[in-house]
Amino acid sequence: MTNKFIRPDIANMEPYTPIVPFEVLSRRLGRPSTEIIKLDANENPYGTSPKALAALANLLYVHIYPDPEATPLREALSAVTAVPQERLLVGAGADELIDLVFRAVLSPGDSVVDCPPSFGMYPFSTAVNAGHYIPIRRKADFRLDVAAIERTVREQRPKLLVICSPNNPDGSVIDDDSLRRLLALPVLVVLDEAYVDFAGDINRKGREDRKGKEKNLAPAAPFAVGHLNWVMEYDNLVLLRTFSKLAGLAGLRVGYGAFPDWLLPHLWKIKQPYNINAAAMAAAVAALDDLAWLHEKARLIVAERERLGKMLAEVDWLRPYPSQANFILCRVDGRDAAHLKLALEQRGILVRYFNKPGLDDCIRISVGRPSDTDILLKALREIGD
Repeated sequence: MTNKFIRPDIANMEPYTPIVPFEVLSRRLGRPSTEIIKLDANENPYGTSPKALAALANLLYVHIYPDPEATPLREALSAVTAVPQERLLVGAGADELIDLVFRAVLSPGDSVVDCPPSFGMYPFSTAVNAGHYIPIRRKADFRLDVAAIERTVREQRPKLLVICSPNNPDGSVIDDDSLRRLLALPVLVVLDEAYVDFAGDINRKGREDRKGKEKNLAPAAPFAVGHLNWVMEYDNLVLLRTFSKLAGLAGLRVGYGAFPDWLLPHLWKIKQPYNINAAAMAAAVAALDDLAWLHEKARLIVAERERLGKMLAEVDWLRPYPSQANFILCRVDGRDAAHLKLALEQRGILVRYFNKPGLDDCIRISVGRPSDTDILLKALREIGD
């Protein structure tokens, strides 16, 4: 059998590169998983809500198909966020919702504007759905080039504009004034807020260097309304969030979004009927009933992020960027970032390296527990000597 049956664009596209599975790395390094410090995928270092774990332990009826509309979860989300249930849709991670929107909106050749460096699923989903990818690169400090986006949208008339805030991999946020400028454009804006539970004052205009003055920011309340209610004001806004980060359900794949009322009927038509399994739904509903636990873990992670940032800034050859997510991006000066990633891996510490333009001299470090930070900094000092 040859490739003659494969779409030429699929045959020629680059695959998405996920992180190496934990178990594979454990075998490769010859270390038990308990001796590996995992700071490469922005997961919750404190695990999962006790109520969510209890819901999984007591799960019944796994032999029965789940609710295709995920009604219990959408009801719980509506109660917490105050967004009407009929404007909410849940998916197998925000990744599925990204793909659903792209599939519903894009005809072959339609354009998508993205602002790299950012989340790799945006160009991936563009390619899978035969779209035309238009990158508008961020500025040196990772701020959006709003004027360039406005010019490109007016000249090239794309269907979609995707914005990640806080942005992965640097943790920067879009301020409300800039967001309103983008929403005034004739384009469907997809705002990915996967990391918003770790953000404080997301309207802050300045981005002070960590070696200067930067105040600690308290996290927003878990599942806070934030920009969710903007979907009720703007009919060209899609807002996506996830249970993978603060809620600690990355292994179960649960995401949710708020959508314009004109778009939702078409998403319902094309989504898989049982896209949220019974275990994922039960755990997510239980997590929403444990907001105090989530808020405490968000507070701990944000406090440790600030501590980690200050300690990284004391390493002469690292330049950490300010972040309002649960990770910190570091520019590596005078050293090979890929080699640094491997040197840490040999010590049982996993961080993320991106072999991409603008990031090939960077590593991204997820925020762990204080003990993880201490071990990481000890390893960095040893490598630097």
